[in-house]
Amino acid sequence: MADLTQQQWREQLEKDDNAIILDVRTEAEVEEGYIPNAKHLDIMNAGSFMDGAKELDPSKNYYVYCKAGGRSAQACMILNSIGYNNTFNLMGGFSQWNGETTM
Repeated sequence: MADLTQQQWREQLEKDDNAIILDVRTEAEVEEGYIPNAKHLDIMNAGSFMDGAKELDPSKNYYVYCKAGGRSAQACMILNSIGYNNTFNLMGGFSQWNGETTM
């Protein structure tokens, strides 16, 4: 897992042709807006999160975000523990995101 600043996360994501964006916020948070093309796995629903995580492709690079960066860091650690080696946490989370969003 790597903690990346907003700028580092965005720049690395733009150059990565093997990237998957993973939104680990709740449904209510997602309804307030999200980063386009993000896959949603609510980490607060542990069973569903683990089921979804096990279906992900371990060869991909996962750019993970939540509202402030704490839950996404936790999600990265969980993914790393089940064999996903390339996870990148968005420090500051969606609350500090100033890129493109979808409502």
